[in-house]
Amino acid sequence: MKTSRFSDSQIIAILKQAEAGSPVPELCREHGFSSATFYKWRAKFGGMDASLMARLRELEEEIQQTESRSLLGAKPYEKSGSGRAWLALKER
Repeated sequence: MKTSRFSDSQIIAILKQAEAGSPVPELCREHGFSSATFYKWRAKFGGMDASLMARLRELEEEIQQTESRSLLGAKPYEKSGSGRAWLALKER
């Protein structure tokens, strides 16, 4: 997953500037991101403080690690030269 160019505290500061009345297009131009990014951040992080945002990041990382472990635990089936074993597994 791509990492953000902005830290959690920067995102919160930008959202607070918008709540204080700064126009969104001006904020986007000033900080160098799109308006779509701003609205995505507002939907995801609006009303949060730094501690809640950090907890959200921890939970997202934990979920990602759990999903990757479950994917690694599954045995991928390799297709044999004749293909018969693959068909037998596929029919199950």
